[in-house]
Amino acid sequence: MKTAVMSSIKFVKEEKEVVFALGANLRERALENKIDIYTLKGKLTNCGGYGQCGTCVVEIVEGMENLSPRTAFEQRKLKKKPDSYRLACQATVNGSVTVATKPKLKDKSKR
Repeated sequence: MKTAVMSSIKFVKEEKEVVFALGANLRERALENKIDIYTLKGKLTNCGGYGQCGTCVVEIVEGMENLSPRTAFEQRKLKKKPDSYRLACQATVNGSVTVATKPKLKDKSKR
């Protein structure tokens, strides 16, 4: 019998830590644990986690190396955003990460 390897996602603003099995989708774990990742606009226009709208942007504070690489859609959608920004629906978590939800969508070209 195989035992799932567990890790955690810390949500900074919510002061909540979620334990999960490796390979989990960041958006799904957040929503299952009542973490609100969407702004008002995102709540009204999100695509349901299919990677089409770009409304589930989060900032990875620690543990970026524990996420799957950015997808082609993320590369296009987040091209002017800091490298620490990810779309929660596209990120597979393979180790502990610390996340800030609803980051200010600053443009890295204006730094």
